Amino acid sequence: MYPVVRLIKEVLRHRKAPPLPMTGTHVATHICWPWDIDVWMELNNGRTLTLYDLGRIVLFQRLGIVPVMKQNRWGGTVAGSSVRYRKRVRMFDRYELRTRMIGWDDKFFYAEQSMWRKGDCASHGLLRMAITDARGLVTSDRVMAAMEGAPESPPLPDWVVAWIDAENRRPWPPMQDVAQAPAIAAE
Repeated sequence: MYPVVRLIKEVLRHRKAPPLPMTGTHVATHICWPWDIDVWMELNNGRTLTLYDLGRIVLFQRLGIVPVMKQNRWGGTVAGSSVRYRKRVRMFDRYELRTRMIGWDDKFFYAEQSMWRKGDCASHGLLRMAITDARGLVTSDRVMAAMEGAPESPPLPDWVVAWIDAENRRPWPPMQDVAQAPAIAAE
């Protein structure tokens, strides 16, 4: 279930936080609750992605993108992600969630997010996001023009450019023989 209560709490908690520049970092602290864990008694990888959602929503709020989206009846979506998991976050651990916009190209916005526990990075995500309307993708230049005075994107780091290139080479739709392979039931 989506953590609606946590979302409301985060939005309210940071509603008076100072605005951030387009590449500023939003930092929030959380606790790994019993409903966040998996059978291994640690933060579930799917829940990590959901918690990253909370960071991006508040980041967009602090960047001033949310009012522009509401005014134009735009929505937001994640168009791709890659996450590295390196350290465990266990039940009742406190951790810090950091979210920042890295930059953008003609179609997408790129953000990096990380969870930190006791000074160590537990996970790190790279996300490609899009703003959408009823017709599909809203170009980044339209979004930035609607934000009035938004800066140019900083150059994307080499590792982000390499990821974008790898994603562009990845076949879509997936190969039919893999998508249509018969499922083998475990006995």
